[in-house]
Amino acid sequence: MSPSLFTLTLNPAIDRTVTIPGFQVGVVNRVLTASDRAGGKGINVAAAFAAQGHRVAALGFLGQDNAAVFAAFFEQHGITDRCLRLPGATRVGIKIFDSLKRDTTDLNFPGLTPGPADVEALRGQLAELAGEGSWCVLAGSLPPGVAAEFYAQIITGLKERGVRTVLDTSGEALRAGLRAGPDILKPNQHELEELVGRALPSEAAVIAAARELVAGGVGLVVVSRGADGACFVTAEKVVVARPPAVTVGSTVGAGDAMVAGVVSAQIRGASIEETARYATACSLAALTVGPESTGAEVRAAVAAFAPRVQVIEA
Repeated sequence: MSPSLFTLTLNPAIDRTVTIPGFQVGVVNRVLTASDRAGGKGINVAAAFAAQGHRVAALGFLGQDNAAVFAAFFEQHGITDRCLRLPGATRVGIKIFDSLKRDTTDLNFPGLTPGPADVEALRGQLAELAGEGSWCVLAGSLPPGVAAEFYAQIITGLKERGVRTVLDTSGEALRAGLRAGPDILKPNQHELEELVGRALPSEAAVIAAARELVAGGVGLVVVSRGADGACFVTAEKVVVARPPAVTVGSTVGAGDAMVAGVVSAQIRGASIEETARYATACSLAALTVGPESTGAEVRAAVAAFAPRVQVIEA
């Protein structure tokens, strides 16, 4: 049986995280630690699904020269590997983690350029996996040569097959994909501001902007706002999840863990309040236990954080 969950990552990366206490621009910085990890938003979402106990497949494009990093990652996490291999190497993205300020600076490079035949092969894989009641998370940036309308085209086709869709991207890909009416949209506040073309200086302003997207055909809009929590907006209800203060161990994949948490909760028919609580707890677990934790460790952290998340109706 094909997995009922699959993620699409067209522009994955190997995340090279370097830790630099007191990182400064324009001066010599000394690296304390460095590590490489298979990454890309959809890859991270797939790993979060697997950690939560789901069977999941990962689709997308990988460079054959360094695909072994991803193959090992998929095997380690129990993810079904359906990624197409392209000539060349998958890009490497640099994440500079300042262990004193507890923040991360990302340096993102362009990815491989798939050809028309590669794109058609991917469409064929999606058609093969798509089934009534399945879920597909389309996440991350588009690689060079792929039109901004690509996500919108995929969402439209999947919806016709009864697949529920989640879109987590930015820029023109987000703007175009929105018009296809995904079931769930998960921008952060900055991405939402860019989308609606105005600053959103307050929680009320964020909610008002999210309501506009719901009115345009999106079922659920989840706006992540960092330490301020997240807003969950549907046509019927708006709730805000406020997380407890935590010590951040790593920011890698925290937003992607929230996406996986939202979908996991929706699969089991959770209310919007329960969805907000569980998804926020998933994000907190990613922030605190780190990307190398086992599924059991992640699930234990989620269970511990969930009662501490405050969910209020806005």
